[in-house]
Amino acid sequence: MMLKLYSAWRASAPYRVRIALNLKGLPFEIVPIDLLANEQGGEDYRAHNPQALVPTLDVGGAELTQSMAILEWLEETHPEPALLPGDALARARVRAMCGVIACDIHPVNNLRILKALTALGADQAARDDWARRWIGDGFTALEAMIARHGGDFAFGETPTLADCLLVPQVYNAARFGVDLAPFPRLSAVAMRARAHPAFEAAHPNHHPDAKEII
Repeated sequence: MMLKLYSAWRASAPYRVRIALNLKGLPFEIVPIDLLANEQGGEDYRAHNPQALVPTLDVGGAELTQSMAILEWLEETHPEPALLPGDALARARVRAMCGVIACDIHPVNNLRILKALTALGADQAARDDWARRWIGDGFTALEAMIARHGGDFAFGETPTLADCLLVPQVYNAARFGVDLAPFPRLSAVAMRARAHPAFEAAHPNHHPDAKEII
Protein backbone atom coordinates (compact mmCIF):
# COMPACT_ATOMS: atom_id res chain seq x y z
CA MET A 1 0.00 0.00 0.00
CA MET A 2 1.51 3.29 -1.11
CA LEU A 3 1.43 6.07 1.42
CA LYS A 4 0.84 9.62 0.21
CA LEU A 5 2.12 12.51 2.32
CA TYR A 6 0.84 16.05 1.78
CA SER A 7 3.91 18.01 2.80
CA ALA A 8 5.38 21.51 2.69
CA TRP A 9 9.07 21.72 1.99
CA ARG A 10 10.42 23.39 5.14
CA ALA A 11 7.45 23.07 7.50
CA SER A 12 8.57 21.18 10.58
CA ALA A 13 5.46 19.04 11.16
CA PRO A 14 5.64 17.15 7.83
CA TYR A 15 9.45 17.07 8.17
CA ARG A 16 8.92 15.01 11.36
CA VAL A 17 6.73 12.55 9.51
CA ARG A 18 9.16 12.21 6.59
CA ILE A 19 11.91 11.28 9.06
CA ALA A 20 9.75 8.65 10.75
CA LEU A 21 8.63 7.14 7.45
CA ASN A 22 12.26 6.87 6.39
CA LEU A 23 13.30 5.33 9.71
CA LYS A 24 10.53 2.76 9.32
CA GLY A 25 11.68 2.03 5.77
CA LEU A 26 8.26 2.84 4.31
CA PRO A 27 8.04 4.13 0.74
CA PHE A 28 5.81 7.16 0.29
CA GLU A 29 4.81 9.71 -2.31
CA ILE A 30 5.10 13.42 -1.49
CA VAL A 31 2.37 15.78 -2.63
CA PRO A 32 3.85 19.28 -2.24
CA ILE A 33 1.68 21.97 -0.67
CA ASP A 34 2.82 25.58 -1.10
CA LEU A 35 2.09 27.32 2.20
CA LEU A 36 3.25 30.75 1.06
CA ALA A 37 0.78 30.57 -1.83
CA ASN A 38 -1.92 29.51 0.68
CA GLU A 39 -2.51 26.30 -1.21
CA GLN A 40 -3.45 24.71 2.11
CA GLY A 41 -6.39 27.09 2.42
CA GLY A 42 -8.01 26.07 -0.86
CA GLU A 43 -11.05 23.85 -1.13
CA ASP A 44 -9.08 21.04 -2.76
CA TYR A 45 -6.74 20.64 0.18
CA ARG A 46 -9.40 21.26 2.81
CA ALA A 47 -11.17 18.21 1.42
CA HIS A 48 -8.18 16.23 2.74
CA ASN A 49 -7.56 18.22 5.91
CA PRO A 50 -10.38 20.43 7.26
CA GLN A 51 -7.89 22.27 9.49
CA ALA A 52 -5.95 23.41 6.40
CA LEU A 53 -2.61 22.42 7.93
CA VAL A 54 0.16 20.05 6.90
CA PRO A 55 0.84 17.18 7.07
CA THR A 56 -1.90 14.86 5.92
CA LEU A 57 -1.03 11.20 5.41
CA ASP A 58 -3.21 9.25 2.98
CA VAL A 59 -3.23 5.57 3.91
CA GLY A 60 -5.03 3.77 1.10
CA GLY A 61 -7.77 6.39 1.06
CA ALA A 62 -7.94 6.87 4.83
CA GLU A 63 -6.49 10.26 5.73
CA LEU A 64 -4.66 11.04 8.95
CA THR A 65 -3.85 14.53 10.22
CA GLN A 66 -1.77 16.04 13.04
CA SER A 67 1.87 14.96 13.01
CA MET A 68 1.93 13.43 16.48
CA ALA A 69 -1.14 11.30 15.73
CA ILE A 70 0.52 10.16 12.51
CA LEU A 71 3.78 9.31 14.29
CA GLU A 72 1.92 7.29 16.93
CA TRP A 73 -0.02 5.48 14.19
CA LEU A 74 3.22 4.61 12.43
CA GLU A 75 4.66 3.25 15.67
CA GLU A 76 1.57 1.15 16.35
CA THR A 77 1.22 -0.25 12.84
CA HIS A 78 4.92 -0.60 11.95
CA PRO A 79 6.60 -1.31 15.30
CA GLU A 80 10.07 -2.06 13.89
CA PRO A 81 12.37 -0.32 14.26
CA ALA A 82 10.83 1.01 17.45
CA LEU A 83 10.78 4.79 17.87
CA LEU A 84 9.47 4.55 21.42
CA PRO A 85 11.28 2.64 24.19
CA GLY A 86 9.83 -0.56 25.58
CA ASP A 87 9.56 0.72 29.15
CA ALA A 88 6.51 2.82 30.07
CA LEU A 89 8.52 5.37 32.07
CA ALA A 90 10.99 5.78 29.21
CA ARG A 91 8.15 6.17 26.70
CA ALA A 92 6.66 8.92 28.85
CA ARG A 93 9.98 10.75 28.88
CA VAL A 94 10.30 10.57 25.10
CA ARG A 95 6.74 11.83 24.74
CA ALA A 96 7.54 14.67 27.14
CA MET A 97 10.45 15.72 24.92
CA CYS A 98 8.11 15.61 21.94
CA GLY A 99 5.58 17.70 23.84
CA VAL A 100 8.07 20.47 24.53
CA ILE A 101 8.46 20.88 20.77
CA ALA A 102 5.02 19.97 19.44
CA CYS A 103 3.01 21.75 22.15
CA ASP A 104 5.20 24.55 23.49
CA ILE A 105 7.64 25.67 20.77
CA HIS A 106 6.13 24.98 17.38
CA PRO A 107 2.53 26.21 17.76
CA VAL A 108 3.52 29.78 18.65
CA ASN A 109 6.04 30.03 15.79
CA ASN A 110 4.26 28.52 12.82
CA LEU A 111 3.31 30.44 9.69
CA ARG A 112 -0.22 31.40 10.70
CA ILE A 113 1.00 32.85 14.02
CA LEU A 114 3.75 34.82 12.29
CA LYS A 115 1.17 36.16 9.85
CA ALA A 116 -1.03 37.16 12.78
CA LEU A 117 1.88 39.02 14.35
CA THR A 118 2.41 40.87 11.07
CA ALA A 119 -1.25 41.83 11.04
CA LEU A 120 -0.79 43.27 14.54
CA GLY A 121 2.06 45.45 13.31
CA ALA A 122 5.14 43.34 14.11
CA ASP A 123 8.01 43.76 11.67
CA GLN A 124 10.49 41.04 10.68
CA ALA A 125 12.84 41.82 13.57
CA ALA A 126 10.01 41.58 16.09
CA ARG A 127 8.79 38.29 14.60
CA ASP A 128 12.30 36.85 14.76
CA ASP A 129 12.67 37.98 18.39
CA TRP A 130 9.34 36.32 19.18
CA ALA A 131 10.44 33.03 17.62
CA ARG A 132 13.84 33.08 19.29
CA ARG A 133 12.25 33.66 22.70
CA TRP A 134 9.99 30.58 22.54
CA ILE A 135 12.58 28.35 20.88
CA GLY A 136 15.12 29.36 23.53
CA ASP A 137 12.71 28.57 26.37
CA GLY A 138 11.96 25.15 24.93
CA PHE A 139 15.56 24.35 24.13
CA THR A 140 16.58 25.23 27.70
CA ALA A 141 14.22 22.53 28.96
CA LEU A 142 15.29 20.05 26.28
CA GLU A 143 18.97 20.60 27.04
CA ALA A 144 18.36 19.48 30.63
CA MET A 145 16.22 16.52 29.55
CA ILE A 146 18.83 15.35 27.04
CA ALA A 147 21.55 15.73 29.67
CA ARG A 148 19.62 13.34 31.91
CA HIS A 149 18.38 10.81 29.37
CA GLY A 150 20.29 11.27 26.13
CA GLY A 151 23.10 9.29 24.58
CA ASP A 152 23.97 9.27 20.92
CA PHE A 153 20.42 10.52 20.38
CA ALA A 154 17.97 12.62 22.38
CA PHE A 155 16.91 9.62 24.44
CA GLY A 156 19.36 6.76 24.59
CA GLU A 157 21.46 5.29 21.83
CA THR A 158 18.97 4.92 18.97
CA PRO A 159 16.61 7.35 17.24
CA THR A 160 13.22 7.94 18.85
CA LEU A 161 10.25 10.15 18.14
CA ALA A 162 12.07 12.84 20.13
CA ASP A 163 14.74 13.03 17.41
CA CYS A 164 12.06 13.13 14.70
CA LEU A 165 10.84 16.37 16.27
CA LEU A 166 14.17 17.78 17.42
CA VAL A 167 15.95 17.85 14.07
CA PRO A 168 13.24 19.89 12.28
CA GLN A 169 13.07 22.29 15.22
CA VAL A 170 16.84 22.84 15.11
CA TYR A 171 16.45 23.52 11.38
CA ASN A 172 13.83 26.15 12.23
CA ALA A 173 16.05 27.60 14.95
CA ALA A 174 18.74 28.25 12.35
CA ARG A 175 16.21 30.10 10.19
CA PHE A 176 15.45 32.46 13.06
CA GLY A 177 19.08 32.94 14.07
CA VAL A 178 18.89 31.16 17.42
CA ASP A 179 22.27 30.92 19.17
CA LEU A 180 22.78 27.21 19.92
CA ALA A 181 25.91 27.73 22.05
CA PRO A 182 23.91 27.44 25.31
CA PHE A 183 22.62 24.03 24.17
CA PRO A 184 25.67 21.84 23.52
CA ARG A 185 24.06 18.47 24.25
CA LEU A 186 20.99 19.27 22.18
CA SER A 187 23.18 20.48 19.31
CA ALA A 188 25.38 17.38 19.42
CA VAL A 189 22.53 14.89 19.26
CA ALA A 190 20.76 16.89 16.54
CA MET A 191 23.94 16.96 14.46
CA ARG A 192 24.43 13.23 14.94
CA ALA A 193 20.83 12.49 14.01
CA ARG A 194 21.02 14.83 11.02
CA ALA A 195 23.83 12.66 9.60
CA HIS A 196 21.68 9.51 9.75
CA PRO A 197 20.51 8.54 6.22
CA ALA A 198 16.83 8.57 7.19
CA PHE A 199 17.11 12.11 8.53
CA GLU A 200 19.23 13.29 5.63
CA ALA A 201 16.73 11.98 3.07
CA ALA A 202 13.91 13.86 4.83
CA HIS A 203 15.74 17.22 4.82
CA PRO A 204 13.91 20.10 3.11
CA ASN A 205 16.73 20.30 0.56
CA HIS A 206 15.41 17.04 -0.91
CA HIS A 207 11.76 18.02 -1.00
CA PRO A 208 10.35 18.01 -4.55
CA ASP A 209 9.55 21.74 -4.44
CA ALA A 210 12.42 23.00 -2.28
CA LYS A 211 12.73 26.75 -2.80
CA GLU A 212 16.36 27.06 -1.65
CA ILE A 213 19.20 24.85 -0.49
CA ILE A 214 20.27 25.31 3.13
